[in-house]
Amino acid sequence: MKKMKLFILTIFLFQGICTNVFSQQKIPFQSSIDAFRKQDSINFPPKGAILLVGSSSFTNWKDVQSYFPGHTIINRGFGGSSLPDVIRFAPEIIYPYQPSQVLIYCGENDFPSGINITADTVFYRFSRLFNMIRTKLPKTEIVYVSMKPSPSRSKYLAEFRRGNEMIEKFLKKKTNTAFIDVYSKMILKDGSPMTDIFLEDKLHMNKKGYMIWQKAFNPFLRK
Repeated sequence: MKKMKLFILTIFLFQGICTNVFSQQKIPFQSSIDAFRKQDSINFPPKGAILLVGSSSFTNWKDVQSYFPGHTIINRGFGGSSLPDVIRFAPEIIYPYQPSQVLIYCGENDFPSGINITADTVFYRFSRLFNMIRTKLPKTEIVYVSMKPSPSRSKYLAEFRRGNEMIEKFLKKKTNTAFIDVYSKMILKDGSPMTDIFLEDKLHMNKKGYMIWQKAFNPFLRK
């Protein structure tokens, strides 16, 4: 009888430990999403704005509004994210804002996030995100910003180009879409990435890099 009680007690203790451990484990990037939610609770953005979603190239563009003073910009980039992350959080960082445009910069982080990730993988993930947005927000223009030629990811550049081409062709067959090519504007004549537009990590951009993006974005942004 004592052994049975001890066994039952051990089971309860084990379950308690497991519950505590799992409760402490957060979904990746949940803290960033929580921060957006808190920000929205204080001052919810207006409908019909231009929404930026994706990875750190948007996250680090903290003064993006000053680059486009004639537009209302909502920046919901969260650093390190890949397309599955944007897909997971779309109900929280895309749908509620009902934007006139959603600009997506994501896909670059997908390649080092797992094994056997190819341009086909990124294209499939993007097309899934596209269909989700188009279903929930049929009037919103969906804009993809091409994966950039980051020097630190030189081994992926051929796949970046192929993925960009696949997504561009896909969008050309859809209505109310656009494709912004930043890749070709960030390389030298020999096809190698510019180096003076990146920070020391050779991944994130400096002001020169964002000025290239500003010039590339301007013709596509809606008033």
